[in-house]
Amino acid sequence: MGLTVSEFAISTAPADVVRRQYLASAAGDLDALRATLAPDVEWTEMAGFPLAGTYRTPEGVTSNVMEKLGQDWDGWAAHDDTYVVDGENVVVLARYTAVNKATGKPIHVRVAHHFVVRGGLIVRFEQFVDTALVRDAMTD
Repeated sequence: MGLTVSEFAISTAPADVVRRQYLASAAGDLDALRATLAPDVEWTEMAGFPLAGTYRTPEGVTSNVMEKLGQDWDGWAAHDDTYVVDGENVVVLARYTAVNKATGKPIHVRVAHHFVVRGGLIVRFEQFVDTALVRDAMTD
């Protein structure tokens, strides 16, 4: 049997923590998103991605990743399709969809996200994405 809404909201199970992160991101609720991240989180956007680099602290992640995506893209969304869980490791097969504000070009690109969850918080994130498709949407 599944969790109730209140049980899900406080669950420390790695997949539940990661799912709350996606839901918070989709809702634009940066406070709720930061609440899923450990104080010393390491969040790595893939080399070649427009926001490539490793960001630390929940505020660092939201200000350098989520807020910047919102500035450059209309309707940026990460659609979490499939979860693979092994202990504290959660791999999510997902899709990004958005329209670049500067070019008007859409993206629909498959991605994989690797999360490490400890003590009910995301301590590490690594993105794998076809960066060429994202960059193509950013150029005329």
